Amino acid sequence: MESIKDKVAIVGMGCTRFGERWDVGNEDLMVEACYEAFEDAGLESKDIQAAWLGVQMGSTGQPLAGAIKTEYVPITRVENACASGTEAVRNACYAVAAGIQEIVLAVGVEKMSDSGMGRPDSEVTPGAPPPSQFALTANRYFYDYGLSYDEGRKILAKIATKNRHNGTLNPKAYFQGEITVDDVLNAPMAAYPLGLYDCCSVSDGAAAAIITTPERARRLRDDYVLCKGFGLAVGAGQGQLRDYYDFTHFDETVNAARMAYEAAGIKNPREELDVAEVHDCCTIAELVVYEDMGWSQKGKAKTDIESGFFNLEGGLPVNPDGGLVSFGHPIGASGIRMIYEIYKQLQGKAGSRQVKNPRIGLTHNLGGSPGSFTSAVTIWGCRD
Repeated sequence: MESIKDKVAIVGMGCTRFGERWDVGNEDLMVEACYEAFEDAGLESKDIQAAWLGVQMGSTGQPLAGAIKTEYVPITRVENACASGTEAVRNACYAVAAGIQEIVLAVGVEKMSDSGMGRPDSEVTPGAPPPSQFALTANRYFYDYGLSYDEGRKILAKIATKNRHNGTLNPKAYFQGEITVDDVLNAPMAAYPLGLYDCCSVSDGAAAAIITTPERARRLRDDYVLCKGFGLAVGAGQGQLRDYYDFTHFDETVNAARMAYEAAGIKNPREELDVAEVHDCCTIAELVVYEDMGWSQKGKAKTDIESGFFNLEGGLPVNPDGGLVSFGHPIGASGIRMIYEIYKQLQGKAGSRQVKNPRIGLTHNLGGSPGSFTSAVTIWGCRD
């Protein structure tokens, strides 16, 4: 399979402030994100030749067309669970790489405050909220790797405090206050053993990316960012059907990471990656991702967490913008919000949360439930 490595570039990005945005609607959020991206790239709405809109609770691409006043260009609305925003970027990149369009737009948006937490589930099996699903992983992980309840909760609390600290350095984050390990441990229980601060909130937000060819990018700016690889793995419920599924790893993430690493030519991700944004919908999800991505050995993430390896000043900073724990999770927007942070980090424009001299960054999304996920991984790099 031919790689997309270095065939497309991001030349502009925008991201709204996330939170309970009662004062605006979806269209306002898209305008806020898109016009930051236009200004960043030195382009206008009329320059966009096609667009992809990632949104879970939507129907067509028309809201984006109306928001930014495009003139009859193709706009496709895509949905792929929590990877919907990343899916919009992936489709936009492939269109440019294929030579179909030269300048395209990818937008992710969701207004969770007004629209509720979801929509009716038509499946036969009863639904369960995400904290209760990931609680299964936390309990099983503690058991399999010999962590007591108290020890396991303290390890997860370090992830929550790390991400919330990073969020205090980001004016676009929803939650701005520091929390302590004791705050996490003493918070109300959401789903044993996950407490309130172990789980992300819903929120409102949007993010946008302008994608073009490297040749056009060079004429627009010096610090454009190149796509190095994508991975998208969609489960078929294998873990829910097979009795050997252990709940302590996510096959979809393992496979999405493998695809992205192969495309980008990465052999040792722990050493080669400089910064990452991952799907910390619950703290246990972030811990499992460390191992599924090949950054920590199976059952050994505890050691890396305690050593600060994933902190801002560590060997591989994870969620330097604060992650879902700080931003909340407007489903269609989160994937592009993650790419926005990697874009800023690679440009050296992340302010007080800036990682030292990053060259390669990664994003990861995870949608579904243990045993049946959709997982997306993107890898980005500085221009040569």
